[in-house]
Amino acid sequence: MDRDAACEAAVEAGWQAVRDDGRVRPELLEAAYAEPRLRQLFPWTGMGELHFSRCTGWGWTWDIPYVMPNGDVYLVAGPLRTQVVGPAATAPQAVAMVLDRLPADCGPAFAGTPEELAAHEAAVGTERAEKGRSAG
Repeated sequence: MDRDAACEAAVEAGWQAVRDDGRVRPELLEAAYAEPRLRQLFPWTGMGELHFSRCTGWGWTWDIPYVMPNGDVYLVAGPLRTQVVGPAATAPQAVAMVLDRLPADCGPAFAGTPEELAAHEAAVGTERAEKGRSAG
């Protein structure tokens, strides 16, 4: 299995684990999973909250807003715990609020830890800069 296929399998296993643990409202899981840009990220839960990570390894990234239950509605917060985006009356509205705030170039999850992702992104950035200098 190549690295991309292994990463896709890890992401899908993450979605299944979130479904199986039962801490996130099913309608929120369905709405998030139906959105391709979120489905390609690694999901994780905490206190009934649905989080999304740009990597599959523990420690996960904290650069994407998350959704938490708030009575009969949802609250979108983050990416930091001190940041509140706002309330959402429905799961699809909460998902839309997360999508509006995805980081630039938020692609499929990276197979590895946040530190490995940062090193990879730094290497890719250096490579792009070098190509830009040689093309100019």
